[in-house]
Amino acid sequence: MFENITIIGCGLIGSSILRAITKNKITENLTIYDKSKEVMSYLKKQNLGVNISNNICTAVKEADLIIMATPLSAYNEILTSIKKEIKKNSILTDTGSAKKNINKIVENLNLDSVSWIASHPIAGTEESGPKAGFAELFENRWCIISPSAQSKKEDVNKIRKFWEKLGSKVK
Repeated sequence: MFENITIIGCGLIGSSILRAITKNKITENLTIYDKSKEVMSYLKKQNLGVNISNNICTAVKEADLIIMATPLSAYNEILTSIKKEIKKNSILTDTGSAKKNINKIVENLNLDSVSWIASHPIAGTEESGPKAGFAELFENRWCIISPSAQSKKEDVNKIRKFWEKLGSKVK
């Protein structure tokens, strides 16, 4: 499905995605990045068998799928910093609840060679951080995908299948 996946942000949602990807053997090449040194240190100690990058630009360079699992307030900074490093024809998605501002940010950055497909997994717990993450978080939970008008049907299907492999019901 995806040869190289990068997750940006490894709190509850991001670390749960990485655990579900690993558990379900969705990719051979999973790279993670989080700007928190404490989060990265914790994940290194977990021996999860993933690539841990200290550089956000390096983390996304080869990714076919980039998942932003960060606070919405960080999207502009993240996208501005990785804009030139995103591989042509890769898929960019997120895990945030609000879409109006992120759609505007993506549009303003002219990410024409990237397929932007917004996602909103309806999942979580009262806990936060990477220690709270678990592979089954998305099982039997809804995930709403909101493709842009420019999204290719095949890319939308890939994202749908991705979330379904994590256990989500997709709308």
